[in-house]
Amino acid sequence: MQNYPIHTDNELLRKLHHGDEMAFAEIYNRYWKSLYTSAHNILQVKEVAQDAVQEVFISLWKRRHEIRVDILQSYLHQAVRFQVFKAIRAEKTDQLFFNRLALISKDILFEDPLLFKELESLYQQLIQSLPPDEKEIFLLHRDSGLTYKQIAEQKNISVKTVEKKMSHALREIRFGLDDAMAVMIVAYLMQ
Repeated sequence: MQNYPIHTDNELLRKLHHGDEMAFAEIYNRYWKSLYTSAHNILQVKEVAQDAVQEVFISLWKRRHEIRVDILQSYLHQAVRFQVFKAIRAEKTDQLFFNRLALISKDILFEDPLLFKELESLYQQLIQSLPPDEKEIFLLHRDSGLTYKQIAEQKNISVKTVEKKMSHALREIRFGLDDAMAVMIVAYLMQ
């Protein structure tokens, strides 16, 4: 019988690649707790954090023959970050998480000017990616300070059309920023 705890991660990965269940068990035992702690620190919901970690290990086992990993610990922690983000997107977390996210996001942006610049750049990209008519309406309202009625008169369209296009533009920008903020904050918190 082999003494799996003394094997390096690379040795365990080689064995895992050949379907060695004991190597998989050793990887699980070696990393489960730290992965769970990382997930739980963000999600604050025990069951959801456990599910995120389990998904990582299920995927590792299923993809054992094809997976190529340089640094196992980094790979597993990145996989957990992805699962945490998926859990957030699937709204498996409760309102407590989103309240916590709102509180810390402001602090992170002030502490990390580079992150703030990245979000500002993303905001500009999201505006530029809007359809031309929505972008123009959005900029007329935001930059020029025109009311919906003034925009409608200037563009010779109905106020309802302006409202609809503004609503769509705001939704696209909000979703783009929400996704980016969630990813950046999860990455920041799991450092």
